[in-house]
Amino acid sequence: MQPIRKAEMASDTAAQTRPLTGVRIREIRTADLAAVAALLTRGFAFRSEAYWLRGLERHAARPRPAGFPAFGYCLDHGGVPVGVILLLFSNVQGPDGAVIVRANVSSWYVEPAFRAFSSMLVRAATRDKTVTYFNITPAPHTWPQVEAQGFSVYCKGQIYAAPALSRPVAGVAIDEFAAGAVDGLSAYEIDLLRQHADWGCLSVVAREAGVTRPFVFQKHHVKNILPIYRLLYCRDMADLTRLAGNLGRFLLGRGGLLVRLDANAAMPALVGWYSDKRGRKYAKGPHPPRLGDLAFTEAALFDR
Repeated sequence: MQPIRKAEMASDTAAQTRPLTGVRIREIRTADLAAVAALLTRGFAFRSEAYWLRGLERHAARPRPAGFPAFGYCLDHGGVPVGVILLLFSNVQGPDGAVIVRANVSSWYVEPAFRAFSSMLVRAATRDKTVTYFNITPAPHTWPQVEAQGFSVYCKGQIYAAPALSRPVAGVAIDEFAAGAVDGLSAYEIDLLRQHADWGCLSVVAREAGVTRPFVFQKHHVKNILPIYRLLYCRDMADLTRLAGNLGRFLLGRGGLLVRLDANAAMPALVGWYSDKRGRKYAKGPHPPRLGDLAFTEAALFDR
């Protein structure tokens, strides 16, 4: 998320050309969180301070990779944060089972008088070539700016699907995740499902002929009216398309007809529509996320 617009930056030219002293880039500390939440609330007027504090507190309480910033970086002027880029670092499991360090570049805001330092802040925050940085909420007007920072598109758009309209597969049982029923799940998947359930997401398992497949969905409302489930995690997108009818009926029983998921094109197996007007996602680093994996991101930590 980046609310800095070109028009805003142009209007701040005079402020940017004034000499500024005592500005430095440093890691965000726990003691900064209240100030960071207030700063982000000014930058994102549609979000409350409670929204930011809830997500930051959740992130602070979860296991994170050692040796990386807990919350990201800030521009410090006289001991006060005047700019911020939130980085949500996680250890995730790669396709071969190896541990991958990745950082969700969550929210980025700089006070108008200090926007001359915006690019410097981003470069400093995303310079570790062993880390995969990814941005899942870039506003369309920032796409050229994100690409200029070295990020590449890994997701072009999104699909709104009605999976309940697909034919269900016989012999499949769909249940909410329970800590006492974890057969067929890896330790990583068990922890992933548990943590997301704790954050209010819907963690689900599909069982078929001795095979267990994990899914995480998050319910939200479009314009505070239309209920939609967002796919945050699945082991493989092929699992979702194959079991769409089963999953769709399960979600329909929990108040959601539509499911929103990342995609690079329409999926004939799903009843719905694809759009590339929004939903674009960017990554920079050795292991771009695959479609269907938004685990441990701002989508889970900050949103209800």
